[in-house]
Amino acid sequence: MSDKKPWAGRFSEPTDAFVEAFTASVAFDQRLAPQDIRGSIAHASMLARQGILSETERDAIVQGLEQILARVDAGGFEWSVALEDVHMNIEAALTQMIGDAGKKLHTGRSRNDQVATDIRLWLRDEIANLRAELYRLREALLDLAEQEAETVMPGFTHLQTAQPVTFGHHLMAWFEMLERDDGRLADCARRANRCPLGAAALAGTTFPIDRDFTAELLGFDGPCRNSLDAVSDRDFAIEFAAAASLLMMHLSRMSEELIIWSSAQFGFITLSDSFCTGSSIMPQKKNPDVPELIRGKSGRVFGHLMGLLTLMKSQPLAYNKDNQEDKEPLFDIADNLRGSLKVFADMVPAISPNRDRMRQAALQGFATATDLADYLVRKGLPFRDAHEVVGKSVAYCVEKQCDLADLTLEELQRFSDLIEQDVFDYLTLEGSVAARDHIGGTAPRQVRQAIAQARKRLAAEQ
Repeated sequence: MSDKKPWAGRFSEPTDAFVEAFTASVAFDQRLAPQDIRGSIAHASMLARQGILSETERDAIVQGLEQILARVDAGGFEWSVALEDVHMNIEAALTQMIGDAGKKLHTGRSRNDQVATDIRLWLRDEIANLRAELYRLREALLDLAEQEAETVMPGFTHLQTAQPVTFGHHLMAWFEMLERDDGRLADCARRANRCPLGAAALAGTTFPIDRDFTAELLGFDGPCRNSLDAVSDRDFAIEFAAAASLLMMHLSRMSEELIIWSSAQFGFITLSDSFCTGSSIMPQKKNPDVPELIRGKSGRVFGHLMGLLTLMKSQPLAYNKDNQEDKEPLFDIADNLRGSLKVFADMVPAISPNRDRMRQAALQGFATATDLADYLVRKGLPFRDAHEVVGKSVAYCVEKQCDLADLTLEELQRFSDLIEQDVFDYLTLEGSVAARDHIGGTAPRQVRQAIAQARKRLAAEQ
């Protein structure tokens, strides 16, 4: 394969060896080879349809590109740094294989619209893969939430015991976060699904191309409407990085809770040994390395988002070499997000809840204090007065080292004569969660309804 550069005619001196290596992108953009070949096949098909290529030339190009793709897939394609990027490596190999017909493939296009198309095709494929893993994770959360719809645990604010909730309700909060994340990925894919081919370098081309036909062949919703914008902006990549950052933020929060819950101090859950590691010095240790690593990878993805924003912020129209720097962070975001989703989807079904430990923790910290205040309000006491009554009751329990539900009726009536025997229906953990029986509430009946509705929404995505 010749290493002669396609633009060598303009230059009187060869490129410096270091500069050649410094400016080359083939080490990482070779990953776009399948998309590059798909785009080239569509472009050649359009050129033949418009009479710009003969059918014989088109057939030779398509067959040659398919053979090159087979070599790439088999790991037998030889990449050359001297040819700079994935596009010129494939074109040079094609020309060597089929002769002058290979040189005609680039008619009516530029590497500017070519790479913009490749990235959009790659991102569309990648988002589909990510959403498939996200689907698995959400499905696993629904299964676990249904299993734990009645499991009582403390709900927290400020990491302090606030009110009792069910474990299933807590898991459904995670589900809601991830459902929004899936929607953001879907929106991102929709906005990215426009075809830049035909924009050429920046102004379009003088050849009688059919951009709608090319876009249709590649499964795009249509061509990009402005040639300058088509080749120069990477907002679709930044939007993906933003959606990925939000998703990683949610996975990080979920990981943090798994880490806390699996600690000896909490003991709410046990993580499967398959997702933990040991210590090289402390034989008793079982470290939650998988959620810790996901928590750490969130910072890596956030950094790439800032990097892509900074990359674009000062670029004048149209294409600039800066944009070569968009691919490595984009690839890294997708790789880490896909890995995080995959391992999370595998890890959730292997979570073992310690229901007794959760319940005991909910009995600490006066989780039903708000229920007592609500009880007094329903008896006619203004809320602020009820708040004060309950505060005094809690102070008494602290001194006595017991919970509100442990007090006798006579003890409770010291603080308000409105309290009657039925108060104990509200001071139990089960009574507390069951009383929140409305849409979005933690009552087991509502949790099961929320799960059933979520399953319908998931099924509609298929």
